[in-house]
Amino acid sequence: MLIIRDIDTGTVLTKSNLPVSDYTVNPYVGCAHGCRYCYASFMKRFTNHPEPWGDFVDVKHWPPISNPGRYADKELFISSVTDPYQPCEEEYRRTRAVLEEMQGSGCSLSISTKSDLVLRDLDLIRTFPDARVSWSINTLDESFREEMDNAVSIERRLAAMKAFHDAGVRTTCFISPIFPGITVPEEIIMRAREQCNLIWLENLNLRGGYRKTIMDYIAARHPELMPLYDAIYVRKDCSYWHELDMRLREFAEKEGLPYLRDDDSVKRPFSAPPAIVNYFFHEEIIPSAKKRNAPAGDGHP
Repeated sequence: MLIIRDIDTGTVLTKSNLPVSDYTVNPYVGCAHGCRYCYASFMKRFTNHPEPWGDFVDVKHWPPISNPGRYADKELFISSVTDPYQPCEEEYRRTRAVLEEMQGSGCSLSISTKSDLVLRDLDLIRTFPDARVSWSINTLDESFREEMDNAVSIERRLAAMKAFHDAGVRTTCFISPIFPGITVPEEIIMRAREQCNLIWLENLNLRGGYRKTIMDYIAARHPELMPLYDAIYVRKDCSYWHELDMRLREFAEKEGLPYLRDDDSVKRPFSAPPAIVNYFFHEEIIPSAKKRNAPAGDGHP
């Protein structure tokens, strides 16, 4: 049973130490999507929630944002440690409250979600300069998706992506985290390429409390992959990621898609084919990858 609490906070805008934005905006604490691989589960160390990750959500309430115009030309990232359009947003509308307060301020906007509830706010989001919305999609297999998260189906995410793209809002297909031997990036790219401006690639990086969760899952459901996961995550062998990098580079060339090591593609014409941006940098797999525009973490949120 999901436990929902109301909490008061001094502000919803936090100065960002992420290279992707100037400020982060997290209208909630916790996330009902409960992704098994979610890096944001580390938040429990600071919030002292006894409930398992995915079983609690704190709804933030804050004073009115003073002088929104002072954020002109700044980029807001919604959200870094929660999904701003998780199911409770339909009732509590805290993400929409931020958008309404910041509308007309001149700030730019980047939103990351696994939901299609974001469609409710399409008309509002499109009024922000350089707005960009990304959806995390790391499989086209619904059975695997259901084992990994409680978010909406892949087809619903893709439909929402198409609606935003058709409306002229820049969209990103965030293929993250890539599960070795399970995720097939080429299939996802071909499915999403006509309705997105960017395709981000990010490797599964096992750290913190969910390392054992994922390794136990692989052992139970995909035992044939255990030698591969042992090589990558126990013996720190990066060969798989090097080989995948080469494979995807060849695939991109064949399909006529730019393949980049950092996000110089943001200013590409809207009508241009999507650029594929490789962020296999977590364990210095590609030392030249620049973190200044890197996504926030594995499969966020």
